[in-house]
Amino acid sequence: MTDQKAVSGSESTFQFQKNWEELLDSADFVKIFLSDVLENYIVQQRWYGGKSSKLKYIELAEFFKIQQKGEMYYGLILEVNFVEAFYQHYFLPIAFVTDENFAQQDRILPIEINGQKGHIIDATHLESFRKLVFERIVTAEPIDTTKVQYHKSHLFVDNSYESSRFMGLEQSNTSLIYNEKYVLKFFRRIFADKNPDYEMSRFLSEKKGFKNTPSYLGSINLVDSDDVNITIGLMQEMIPNEGDAWEYTLKELHKVFSNLEYKNISIENLPTVNLYLDLDIRDIPPQIIDWAGLHLFLQVQTLAKRTAEMHIALGSEFEETAFTPAHYNGDYTVWLKNKVLYQFQNRLNAVENNIHKLEGLALELAHEFLDKKNEIRKRFVDFDWTRLKGERIRIHGDYHLGQVLVKENDFYILDFEGEPESTIRDRKVKQSPLKDVAGIFRSFHYAIYATIFNNPEHYPFNRDQLFKAGEVLYRYITGLFLGTYVTETQNANLNIGYNQERIFILKYCLLEKAVYELGYELNSRPEWAVIPLKGISNIINH
Repeated sequence: MTDQKAVSGSESTFQFQKNWEELLDSADFVKIFLSDVLENYIVQQRWYGGKSSKLKYIELAEFFKIQQKGEMYYGLILEVNFVEAFYQHYFLPIAFVTDENFAQQDRILPIEINGQKGHIIDATHLESFRKLVFERIVTAEPIDTTKVQYHKSHLFVDNSYESSRFMGLEQSNTSLIYNEKYVLKFFRRIFADKNPDYEMSRFLSEKKGFKNTPSYLGSINLVDSDDVNITIGLMQEMIPNEGDAWEYTLKELHKVFSNLEYKNISIENLPTVNLYLDLDIRDIPPQIIDWAGLHLFLQVQTLAKRTAEMHIALGSEFEETAFTPAHYNGDYTVWLKNKVLYQFQNRLNAVENNIHKLEGLALELAHEFLDKKNEIRKRFVDFDWTRLKGERIRIHGDYHLGQVLVKENDFYILDFEGEPESTIRDRKVKQSPLKDVAGIFRSFHYAIYATIFNNPEHYPFNRDQLFKAGEVLYRYITGLFLGTYVTETQNANLNIGYNQERIFILKYCLLEKAVYELGYELNSRPEWAVIPLKGISNIINH
């Protein structure tokens, strides 16, 4: 029984005459909560990924109880439907609080339940909820067959609850820090399948003992009404660190570009090298070492080794079919071509529609991109799997410097969710590990250009000179990375193909990656479109 006051928005109090434990059984409440309240709330959340689309309506796809010893919260799976005829699913845990002073900025709905006034809030803001979830993981049974399944790894020891807090600014997920030692990531946008981050983390950590990723400690999965296993949360160790490799690389590169003036280096006389050569550190000329410093190259070597070790672990499974290596075949080729050709056509349209925003080198390269569109398309079509002898494995899929933590001159790889634009099924397709290598190469390319763009007043050279120096540096960084990576993988018998095959796949993946980046830059910051355009030019002219 309800007495609905004017429910024009979340400022009106909604009165409800039943217990909190029965709240979601009321169709009347659910209707008002979803249509009049939640739409306004959800579009303001940082983790909401539908901001560029028009929300049509929200449905409650599933709800479940998160409870322990009489304490109870709700987990909601929300289906957000868009005018553009697609939908997304989101996870939202909710709690009922009666303290007027609590969570004033994070309230979803004022409500009166059995005469008790309060608010419904996102439960992650409540310490009692965070503690309950932690304890449910800690006390999880080895085999859980209930609707909400908690799992604890054998690696999770010494784990009584002490404290919890938010990690900080979040994007697509919400991360909680426990005891200043563990991180629980709640996935907000969810998929009807196990999350790749959960699968990869657990496999690398528990089964392969890969040390350079946060240890898998536990998880929360929901078995929905269709008997599909959905990952809600992932518990991992917290790696004390000095920041991510993106920020670290930007600082290192700033020193490198500052050295051009400090060491009076002639950009025109810098020795260069061909792209995609396998280099050893002894192959780097003294002039380049003098300019960039030995430390930068030693770090590149270390990151290449860690990347190789990750792929060696991922390619060494022969029992669990989700992780056993696979050969190239016709099905994979059809999937790949459909994916890249659709993406290429989308970016082609974007360049044509946004070319008026470009100038200088970016405009010149954009015209080259349009002039050579048939050649680029042909490169994507020319994927003859019958000539490829290497193997495909599960890969990171969204590998860049921002996905790597720096700690005491070593690197730790995280966030295995995969490419944000891809479907959950596509993210689990086995691919060449060189796709991850291409991702990190594109990230190095970005870091070089970002350093130039972000520090125009610090270097007394014109932009074209800095671009030229940056391209020279890029060749040595990527050559050393590739040489180190190939040596490590070959020593471990990971089959990534012979040299000619490796270069073909690497260039294919680099071209795909740069085309992917082009759409974002044209829409968000056209002055940076020169970076993927230069990457595309490097490949089609090599």
